[in-house]
Amino acid sequence: MFKILDCTLRDGGYYTNWDFDKSLVKEYISSMNKLPVDYLEVGYRSIPMKGYLGKYFYCPVYELEDMKKNSSKKLVIILNEKDIRAEHTDALLSPIKGLVDMVRIAIDPEHLGRALILAESVKKLGFEVGFNVMYMSKWKQYGDFINELKNVDGIADYFYMVDSYGGVYPSDVIDTIQLVRENTACKLGFHGHNNLELALINSLTAIEHGVDMIDATVWGMGRGAGNVKTELLLTALNSKEGLEVDFNALGTIVSAFDKLLEKYQWGTNLPYMISGSNSLPQKDVMDWVTTRFYSFNSIIRALQNQKAKIKDNERLPVFEADGNSDEVLIIGGGKNAQEHSQGIIEFIKSKKDLTVIHASAKNASFYKDIPNKQIFCLVGSEGYRMEKVFENIGDFNGVCVLPPFPRKMGTYIPTSVYNKSFELPSIDFTNKFKDSHTALALQTSIALKAQKIYIVGYDGYQEEQITQKERDLTEENESMFKSFVDSYKVDIESLTTTKYKNLIVKSIYSL
Repeated sequence: MFKILDCTLRDGGYYTNWDFDKSLVKEYISSMNKLPVDYLEVGYRSIPMKGYLGKYFYCPVYELEDMKKNSSKKLVIILNEKDIRAEHTDALLSPIKGLVDMVRIAIDPEHLGRALILAESVKKLGFEVGFNVMYMSKWKQYGDFINELKNVDGIADYFYMVDSYGGVYPSDVIDTIQLVRENTACKLGFHGHNNLELALINSLTAIEHGVDMIDATVWGMGRGAGNVKTELLLTALNSKEGLEVDFNALGTIVSAFDKLLEKYQWGTNLPYMISGSNSLPQKDVMDWVTTRFYSFNSIIRALQNQKAKIKDNERLPVFEADGNSDEVLIIGGGKNAQEHSQGIIEFIKSKKDLTVIHASAKNASFYKDIPNKQIFCLVGSEGYRMEKVFENIGDFNGVCVLPPFPRKMGTYIPTSVYNKSFELPSIDFTNKFKDSHTALALQTSIALKAQKIYIVGYDGYQEEQITQKERDLTEENESMFKSFVDSYKVDIESLTTTKYKNLIVKSIYSL
């Protein structure tokens, strides 16, 4: 009889940074006690990593003790093989003996040999061992990996086929099961991603062909497009196989995760579908979709470039300043650039040599008629936004600048501004955010040899409650402002209210 492993807290952590409300976890444990789920994978155990990663990335002993006390299921944690070595296992795992039943290891197929050494040290401590081998759709490309499968016997209790890209079909599942069985007698597991909405049928196919364990998550919560939904799998098995399901408990846990689904909106979409069908990494797509404000066309162009193994679609002429501009005004997309536009326009008119740089075209319509030179930063979806702002873009008399070649997103350029579009030779004050609107605007200021930089429309999200996406973008801009000032010793003065700490604030009306 196959078993079901729910890994909501571990895989869902990619959206919450591995922090979950304590009351939600309590509800999760309580509901799972009443459902035909055998294992709960509750997070990672890890050596210290850079940056903040939440409770369920480290799974402290006290948390596992509390879960063990309240859960009737077998508990599982996972180790990321790329970070963990055999010498780490005693410190990580000895304190949780008796609390955790299985330790799974996330494995790149290129490093199966290294993972076997790690797994032996885990096995000696008395845990069940699961191998979660990623990139299932590309296994046949790893010749050494196939030959090493015979070494898994006696070390791993479960050998998992992980559809990392979410792009396999039922026939691929059947073929891969046969491939693994020809090389190892280890019990098999399947972890299906849902890019092509095939996670359920692939999971049912795996069960039909004798796989011993299936992964699932509540609402499909998981990295990128997510996984097969626990509630969908249980409902299908109830109908198809007569599996007994307490639907009251199932409804309770699904409802408990409603707010997280509304907030993070995981699940498949067009970019995830394309990445899945072409076995392209989900990591970039997840970043572009959840953190950056890129259009689907920009994302898809970037994915197509990855598939074709090309850096970018084309080079553009390098931007060269037509004379210096001692003063520039950068206009962002915040409400203040709209609400105070009349005062800002009066200020602009008072400075004939000031150049206006639109980091975003969002507020550009309020400044269409100013006489000053205007430069527009084209990143991601800004080309489409410009077309909406300038209904008759044919009489556009500005200049567009793009990030340096190669541009990860293959930025869209409206046909009518193509001959007025240029790329910067470099962005040299930050290594992290070179395809950012703000980085592009600031570097353009330096290309103009600006000695004075004003900024409006960088409000910094005035609401008390902001989303993770808004928080990430705020931190990104804050970091860039600091790096820029440190690098060039040029102050940035905000002429409208802002929450950014690294800006000097003045009032537009005082000027």
